[in-house]
Amino acid sequence: MIIPQQTKTRILIVDDSSFMRMAIRSVLSKDPSFDIVGTAADGMEGVEKAIALKPDLITMDVEMPRMDGIAALKQIMAKAPTKIIMVSTLTNEGAKSTFEALDAGAIDYIPKNVTDSSDAQNIFKQELIRKIKEAIASRIHRMPSGASTSLRPAAPAIPAPQRPTSSKFLGKKIQYVGIGASTGGPVALQEVLSRIPVNFPYGIIVGIHMPKAFTGPYADRLNAKCSMTIREAVDGDILKPGLALIAPGGMHTTLVRHGSNIVVRTQPTSAYPQYVYIPSVDLMMSSMAEATGGSMLGVILTGMGSDGFKGMQLLKQKGGVTIAQDEATSTIYGMPKACVDGGVADEVLPLGQIGFEISKFM
Repeated sequence: MIIPQQTKTRILIVDDSSFMRMAIRSVLSKDPSFDIVGTAADGMEGVEKAIALKPDLITMDVEMPRMDGIAALKQIMAKAPTKIIMVSTLTNEGAKSTFEALDAGAIDYIPKNVTDSSDAQNIFKQELIRKIKEAIASRIHRMPSGASTSLRPAAPAIPAPQRPTSSKFLGKKIQYVGIGASTGGPVALQEVLSRIPVNFPYGIIVGIHMPKAFTGPYADRLNAKCSMTIREAVDGDILKPGLALIAPGGMHTTLVRHGSNIVVRTQPTSAYPQYVYIPSVDLMMSSMAEATGGSMLGVILTGMGSDGFKGMQLLKQKGGVTIAQDEATSTIYGMPKACVDGGVADEVLPLGQIGFEISKFM
């Protein structure tokens, strides 16, 4: 009996640094499921090779001569749509460029780690392989046109009161909203939060797997594109109506009750070594369910793995309300799937409906 050979993932590496091209090739060549079909030293050469070689996936540097990674990405998505992972610097400017790339169609990103630390280099290697394998299993989704404005829209008029469409939500009262996401989350969250009006009467907090240098610029970007006020959370923040907080990267976030308020507490990762993903959506959701007594809406969006399931499970036990993104619109149907399969999703909705559904709790 002849066992058919598994098809390898064909990868193109685009980076102006010969050191980075060699480093990425060295890491990926050790995995037998990858085939490096070519390298390119700038965006222009990257576009040409993407069209000629038709790789399954491209790693794309952001800052390059002749044509940068953003311009190259846009050309590739227009001429030969391909799954692309951006390789960006851990800086404020690197973060801004990365989010622009995600809006333009990149699947994911990985921060460059240029330190001499062997631990940091090992983390980069592990993350690179993990993110490529996640990207292989992902879908290419375009940003919905209505959510991609470059300027803050005018505050919408207060809508007529509506009840949520699902009968499962009838009679349910919420006072807060918690949202979790991972791969595909930056674009998905922008879509969801852009649909929520400025006068939304409940505080929102978001947990998304991002490095420390990225959550601040990401919150600023969302703030410029959505009606609500959105900013990175700091220790001691209070969840308030009309405000959406982004849990800071590089640490965990918990919620506690202090009098009549729900207060943010940032925690070092060493305090919760059992949580692999940072910031942990499970930890955030679980602590929030406890602090609110279940009077909240939990939402899980696209992402690999099952982070968020245990938090949503506890929320359901406390009588809370839950929504999960559907498979068809998820870049990675991992985190939502865990909630659906585990029976803790009251409603499963396409991405474009989730923000509107949240707004109906007004």
